Amino acid sequence: MILFLAARPVVPRPPGSSPARAQAAPPPARPAPRRGGPRRSAPYRRLFALPGTRAFTAAGLLARLPMGMLGVSAVLMIAGTRGSYALAGAVTATGLAATALAGPWTARLIDRHGQARAAVPATALAVLGSLSLLLCVHLRAPDWTLFASYAATATTPHTGGMSRARWAHLLRDDPAARHTANSLEQAVDELCFLLGPVLATLLCTGLAPEAGTAVAAVLLLTGVLLFAAQRGTEPPVAPPSAARARSPLRLPGIPPLLLTFVCTGAVFGSMEVVTLAYADAHGIRAAGGALLALQAAGSAAAGLAYGLLRPAAGPGTRRFCRCVAAMAALMWLPLLAATAGGPAALAVALTAAGMATAPTMITGMGTVQSRTPAGRLNEGMTLAVTALLAGIAAGSATGGWAVEHLTGPGHGYAVPAAAAALALCTSLRRPA
Repeated sequence: MILFLAARPVVPRPPGSSPARAQAAPPPARPAPRRGGPRRSAPYRRLFALPGTRAFTAAGLLARLPMGMLGVSAVLMIAGTRGSYALAGAVTATGLAATALAGPWTARLIDRHGQARAAVPATALAVLGSLSLLLCVHLRAPDWTLFASYAATATTPHTGGMSRARWAHLLRDDPAARHTANSLEQAVDELCFLLGPVLATLLCTGLAPEAGTAVAAVLLLTGVLLFAAQRGTEPPVAPPSAARARSPLRLPGIPPLLLTFVCTGAVFGSMEVVTLAYADAHGIRAAGGALLALQAAGSAAAGLAYGLLRPAAGPGTRRFCRCVAAMAALMWLPLLAATAGGPAALAVALTAAGMATAPTMITGMGTVQSRTPAGRLNEGMTLAVTALLAGIAAGSATGGWAVEHLTGPGHGYAVPAAAAALALCTSLRRPA
């Protein structure tokens, strides 16, 4: 008590006031914090103040860059050597469908045995599949070998899910910071889809058709090795009781959400194939990756801005529906620009359309994260990515079919527009 009184600042009394009244006077009010102070203007800086976060984020960026490269590289490599976008879309669709089946099992092994022990051998198998695809294309092997080789990449671990699991472990007591971290992770995903197609296009068209796949395989293996080496931020292994817990696929509200992710993935898959075919038809094949990068740039900018907002109260279902509605509305812009305008108008339309995808993914991933037990978080996040991959596979195949059978490649943009409208219909379903 004496120390407390001694530490109090001495406030001079005005003349004529009594000691009792001076002691009863309220303390001076603190100035209200200004808007835009450190807490609001630098939420991302707060994330990287935690030890080890910069290291695993940089390694995760390197490991995720091939996400934006492998699909584009495979399409350009197969279409350039076999002369068929339908075959290229079917091969990538087969690989993504295989990943959709194997992804949850890989994630379950990661939850059970740890990220470092399970992710590295799974990545090694996936890299062997990519190299096998490269050799089969280079040696002009039969078409069935392309499908088998690309299906072997199904063991690729989802680095984004592992990174989000690390943030969820480090920020388990700070929901606002977790929302910002999820926005950051989505922006990193979009950055990979921004740089990946451009790099893959330059490699495949400037060096050799197989160069994009080769570089992507090396980056994937190197990035996962560096990511797994960051043991200080790795979440703990799930206890044995978590293996007997309910599967995230059977949790309330998760199946309708995953169905919406399937439709959203169809938007991404069809948009990729249709945009590459549109650029090829207009004699600007090397600019196809740049057009896809503009869509990713708009999405990344919107994702970073969305991270500055307050997280949605409760499960966030209403905000998720609003985000999907905005995506469904903006996805008609590329169709209008491609059919009524030209490549310049399409570039603007793709940038605008991309601005709705990141908020949709951030809110959807946050909803999955909030409804999944901590011991099976990586499995729950991978189920969401698996749904996306299944949709991307269907969208790639449908987009390749539309490009070759519809009148003009510009009309192929009707596929992502229809997929976005279907995503809106599924998002409006309320869980029982």
